[in-house]
Amino acid sequence: MLKHLPTFRFLLALMLFSACLSSAEGMRPVHARRAMVASVHELASQTGADTMRAGGNAVDAAVAAGFALAVVHPAAGNLGGGGFLLLRLANGEVHFLDFREKAPAKASAGMYLDAKGNVIPQASQIGYRAVAVPGSVAGLVEAQRRWGKLALKQVMEPAIRLARDGFALRYTDAHALRDELLAQFAESKRIFQRNGNYYEQGEIFRQPELARTLERIAQDPDDFYHGALARELAAAIQQGGGLISTDDLANYKVVERRAVRGTYRGYQVISAPPPSSGGVALLETLNILEGYDLHALGSRSAKSIHLTVESFRRAFFDRAEFMSDPDFTPVPVAQLIDKQFAARWRESIDPVRATPSDSLKRPKFEALDQLASTRAPMAVREGGNTTHLSVVDPQGNAVAMTTTLNDSFGSRVTVPGLGFLLNDEMDDFTVKPGVANLYGLIQSAANAIAPNKRPLSSMTPAIVLKDERLFLVLGSPGGATIISTVANIIMGVIDFGLDIQQAVNAPRFHQQWVPDELRLEKFGFSPDTLPLLSNGGYELKQTGYWGDAECIAVDPRTGDRLGASDGRNGGRAIGF
Repeated sequence: MLKHLPTFRFLLALMLFSACLSSAEGMRPVHARRAMVASVHELASQTGADTMRAGGNAVDAAVAAGFALAVVHPAAGNLGGGGFLLLRLANGEVHFLDFREKAPAKASAGMYLDAKGNVIPQASQIGYRAVAVPGSVAGLVEAQRRWGKLALKQVMEPAIRLARDGFALRYTDAHALRDELLAQFAESKRIFQRNGNYYEQGEIFRQPELARTLERIAQDPDDFYHGALARELAAAIQQGGGLISTDDLANYKVVERRAVRGTYRGYQVISAPPPSSGGVALLETLNILEGYDLHALGSRSAKSIHLTVESFRRAFFDRAEFMSDPDFTPVPVAQLIDKQFAARWRESIDPVRATPSDSLKRPKFEALDQLASTRAPMAVREGGNTTHLSVVDPQGNAVAMTTTLNDSFGSRVTVPGLGFLLNDEMDDFTVKPGVANLYGLIQSAANAIAPNKRPLSSMTPAIVLKDERLFLVLGSPGGATIISTVANIIMGVIDFGLDIQQAVNAPRFHQQWVPDELRLEKFGFSPDTLPLLSNGGYELKQTGYWGDAECIAVDPRTGDRLGASDGRNGGRAIGF
């Protein structure tokens, strides 16, 4: 039988686990009366806070911090990638910008296969042919144009200054720059590794080429997609063997989509729609869990973990079958987040034993049955090096923004003369349907490569309301684990009464249907919980830390902004 871990034992384990994290903020959230920014890097958070002090709103702050992350966090912050921005204005309006990368017009389903139809190793991950059309610049500029208060030049000036004058590298920054694959490309090796004379902690890292590119964008943002910058970028990519043309850049468009909405125990949850699978899988998971009294079971007890994992398993099963770019394939969002559908899934959960993934069968649900008969569920892979930031301004506007290069440092290609790294987002497509990728995941035909298509994502920027008032702003990197991380933080606050920092610090666990294993962080779980899970039929896989949740809560009584940055990656929340 799976038994629950008493709450006091979980809190003791959480305290010990939190003490192991090199958290800038420690055990308690950062309190501020008016505004807050949470991001993976102190300089980006400070940039966002300073922007609001100068009269900017949450969108100005998010854009300023986003451009700053392109300078101080090159492993994931970017000009050469893409992402999603979820905005809730103080008046209750919600907007969602999709600036996900797109496949070039010359992309094809078999472009990473050899003459025998076999996958060419690393072809979709490393080098110019791995690059999809970047959307970050278009997305940040569009958000600032539509909802920002300040001039773009003012918003971008801190990032330009950081690139031109440099900043002191943290230990983690300097160590990350030693990435072996960066050395395969001369410009990346020169800029980020000083041609093998590696940067050390505390050294000043300057990026003059990137500073000039940022100045050009600030002067004329259209130049990146339609002007001289676009021509230089396309020429460099094509010279390196990539497919992106000036037409691909000129034809790139940011799309505003309707955010997905649901409820959880009386709270409203707003998150990302397709081509992200994150919001739908998050809401489906929470809908299934709503039928259980998790609070009574105790946080991180074997019983509450079991029920949560089985909910993850079912949501990821549906994710693998139905999720794709909605501009190419219809996605039954309303049906998947229907609470009646969740109730039928709940009936299939054994209260004490794991359901083997290969035996999982979707319950009959008329709204999905016809569509399901034409597809087979296949899991997809997504790179885990993404970054998230959350912002709340003095007026109560809120932004949750997640951006990505896909893998760490993306394709490892730095554009000569322009100073920024390019994504390897083509690897988020299905390279060969029905064949396991390097992560052991069988890939879905619904996510196959096609010209101008956006790859499936797990990014899950989210906003939670309580009685129609702003309550939580959250998100995380981590590939498929983004969804489980965001879900667990929401449950930590709502079900288990943790404050936002405790919920971020709590040890993480994850299940994604395939492979059939329960992943847990190596530290923080009670030693008597793991045997109970193993005896319940789970194959346990303990790993190091993952994710980098950057979250904000709003105190319902005082309105104070409570920032919670994730100590796993040394981030920081800054407010005033």
